[in-house]
Amino acid sequence: MPQLGLLPRRAWAALLSQLLRLPCSSCTQAVRCHSQVAGAVLTSQLKAHQKKPNFIIKTPKGTRDLSPQQMVVREKILDLVVSCFKRHGAMGMDTPAFELKEMLTEKYGEGSGLMYDLKDQGGELLSLRYDLTVPFARYLAMNKVKKMKRYHVGKVWRRESPTIVQGRYREFCQCDFDIAGQFDPMIPDAECLKIMCEILNGLQLGDFLIKVNDRRIVDGMFAVCGVPESKFSTICSSIDKLDKMAWKDVRHEMVAKKGLAPEVADRIGDYVQCHGGVSLVEQMFQDPRLSQNKQALEGLGDLKLLFEYLTLFGIAEKISFDLSLARGLDYYTGVIYEAVLLHTPTQAGAEPLSVGSVAAGGRYDGLVGMFDPKGHKVPCVGLSIGVERIFNIVEQRMKTFGEKVRTTETQVLVATPHKNFLQERLKLIAELWDAGIKAEMLYKNNPKLLTQLHYCESTGIPLVVIVGEQELKEGVVKIRSVASREEVAIKRENLVAEIQKRLSES
Repeated sequence: MPQLGLLPRRAWAALLSQLLRLPCSSCTQAVRCHSQVAGAVLTSQLKAHQKKPNFIIKTPKGTRDLSPQQMVVREKILDLVVSCFKRHGAMGMDTPAFELKEMLTEKYGEGSGLMYDLKDQGGELLSLRYDLTVPFARYLAMNKVKKMKRYHVGKVWRRESPTIVQGRYREFCQCDFDIAGQFDPMIPDAECLKIMCEILNGLQLGDFLIKVNDRRIVDGMFAVCGVPESKFSTICSSIDKLDKMAWKDVRHEMVAKKGLAPEVADRIGDYVQCHGGVSLVEQMFQDPRLSQNKQALEGLGDLKLLFEYLTLFGIAEKISFDLSLARGLDYYTGVIYEAVLLHTPTQAGAEPLSVGSVAAGGRYDGLVGMFDPKGHKVPCVGLSIGVERIFNIVEQRMKTFGEKVRTTETQVLVATPHKNFLQERLKLIAELWDAGIKAEMLYKNNPKLLTQLHYCESTGIPLVVIVGEQELKEGVVKIRSVASREEVAIKRENLVAEIQKRLSES
């Protein structure tokens, strides 16, 4: 009998209405009728639920799937980045995808409004991590770590308007490198910029420029221009948009939306249009307004030292002191930097044009102290590589030049031209796997040889091991080169050694 207690209220009403009209002469018949009506109601409800819902199958806004071909490209990028981090002595680590909301709030300025909050689970208010830096600072404070050089590759989430064409997503991967600890000024900072150059050169993305500034110079500039201290953070957030918006639009935002006096905005405009090398640093030391600000002078002093180290590293020509660089995140306290790709101008004599940021970072000496109960600070500096934007650029370049990607690393296909040779193929492939050789076979009892060879050609497998009646009788196997179609018979016991030899030579 159906479980009537689970019926919804409407079904019960319909059931009772029909029962009252039944001319049942006995209790048994009544129960039987009762069961039949209930079954009919349940059947009709089940059919209604089985109808296909009217929805579009798609990924959420600002996210995407990655095909096997895309994953190959992505993994190559990540391998290059991580190998560079390891070359500089970094250790890998990971943190949870979500944190206590209170750990993340008030760390990102206006970006805090872009965090993904999770519903109350087990009495804890949680948010998906917005970046990998704040969780790292929480880890240092929680474990009382005073010195660490680490890298971290992981996904982060930001609830902003995605622009997929420019490589901006709501869910994206970050690759971070950070140096935590008390060290002499600008040595770790210079290494971070060297790492950026190594990675961007290794990826062969084209010409690039790394803009540098210092948050103390930014705050000093705001102070001497007349920005109220209470507006430093919000005005910094506006200046940070200069890579995406024209100065007149940023000025309008500061004046019309954030209440900054027009003459103050104009004074800021005089500074943020300045960019150059170490000579600009010297020039700012002589600036009649900026030279009167203690914070700005400290920042300029560190930048002068930084340029000395960058010259020794041989990368000074890739670095530009840019007063428009602000980095809107609240936790930055010192040197800040951002790498942009440049493309050749269409007109002769024009300046190279920026096609967007692909890496960024800076110094955040106070962030760990925000988590420590006693406020103990651990100075930190780091960088983050923009994997999604780099991936988009590499993928577009591959499409332009028609480059193809192998989606597997299979080195050998075990094949046969005869029927009833599955057992021999299984023995052979097990031997290859046990020797660490990447091998495949078709999942059919009796595949045709031509089908097996076509599979090798379509997937890029370089070698075929063929076993048949004649080979089995003679105690040999054939190794076929897919590219040259040449076949060589070798003794069965020498198979692994021969394949390893061929693979090492290729």
